[in-house]
Amino acid sequence: MEDEYAKFIRRMNPPRVVIDNDACEEATLIQVDSMKKHGILLEVVQVLTDLNLLITKAYISSDGGWFMDVFNVTDQDGNKLKDEGVISYIKMTLEANDCFLPSLRDTVGVMPSEDHTSIELTGTDRPGLLSEICSVLADLRCNVVNAEIWTHNARAAAVVHVTDQYTGCAIEDAKQLSTIKELLCYVLKGNNDIRTAKMMVAAPGVTHRERRLHQMMFDDRDYDKGNMVRMRRAGDNKLIPEVTLLDCVEKDYTVVTMRSKDRPKLLFDTLCTLTDMQYVVFHGTVKTSRMEAYQEYYIRHIDGLPISSEAERQRVSQCLEAAIERRVSEGLELELCTEDRVGLLSDITRIFRENSLCIKRAEISTKGGKAKDTFFVTDVSGNAVDPKLVDSICHQIGVTVLRVKRNSTLCPKSPPETTGFFFGNLFKARTFQNFRLIRSYS
Repeated sequence: MEDEYAKFIRRMNPPRVVIDNDACEEATLIQVDSMKKHGILLEVVQVLTDLNLLITKAYISSDGGWFMDVFNVTDQDGNKLKDEGVISYIKMTLEANDCFLPSLRDTVGVMPSEDHTSIELTGTDRPGLLSEICSVLADLRCNVVNAEIWTHNARAAAVVHVTDQYTGCAIEDAKQLSTIKELLCYVLKGNNDIRTAKMMVAAPGVTHRERRLHQMMFDDRDYDKGNMVRMRRAGDNKLIPEVTLLDCVEKDYTVVTMRSKDRPKLLFDTLCTLTDMQYVVFHGTVKTSRMEAYQEYYIRHIDGLPISSEAERQRVSQCLEAAIERRVSEGLELELCTEDRVGLLSDITRIFRENSLCIKRAEISTKGGKAKDTFFVTDVSGNAVDPKLVDSICHQIGVTVLRVKRNSTLCPKSPPETTGFFFGNLFKARTFQNFRLIRSYS
């Protein structure tokens, strides 16, 4: 009855979206008003980030039963949104009641499809791991059509979409699926996996890969700092995000502030973690500059209570830090564009492995018979790749096929740190003593 009542209320109060290109000189303003429910903020941000839009500022307010957000967004070139098709899609999608239907953590983003088989993998990261996985799949007559691979804190996670080499459709043969699972689990375990490697063939469906990767790495406890200190090099301290937790005693909130290097989809990544940890953002603000991003959220647990234990404060801090770091683009960005064929990914990753390149992150896609893959690579020690070696690999694969897209080691240095701020005007707190500093984990 409660669920039916909630649906009735939503139908009586459908979401309203206003897109304004005149209110701000530098960005398009998108205002979303709707009934409040858990996860709604993440759903809105997911729609925007899936269009590769950049959120430069955000103002969040969801006290009571109503949700109101304002986002300043641009395209990837920093321009306002001019494409009427994109504007109409945003408005239509966000105003559709289906976008705001309740969703459980284990079923987020899953829709029926029979185009491919989705394989989810987690295990210990090591040089050559992706090459071994691709080799096994090629030997088992599996064609990789789409995939995304993340590595963080000595852990690796991947969502791989494969089809049968001969039929071009999802794999349905139970014996073949069992063999795939057995061999991939063997590859993932390696020689010294102190944690359990996991491999799952998901039910036929289209999964939001990035959303699922966050959940997989969270479940795999990649936020555990046991190995993190020795993995970081001395010169990397400037990249470590700063996460601070405070208590807002007067209003019964926990205030989370995050300061880190800015990058695309950063807001989506942090909101994924807060949502999966069952926290609700009641108020917040996001500001980005040329290199730095500042996020501030007033949160409570879904049960209505702020964070009360020291252990949970530390866990939230570590999980948010991990969410920020997972998608950091380490090393050299290589882009592969060529005609797709069975075994292509296996051949490319084998060449990388034979030349001692370590793949830190990868995005694999095919469309219309064309393969477009992006790899972020370092040497086996995590250092920058020798330019001569890169040139040699490009000539080996084909200079028109593989090219260097970006080198993060040559990025400009961050500007001086700017001063953060609290969302204090909203609450009109009498004194700063209303906030009790707990501690900063970094």
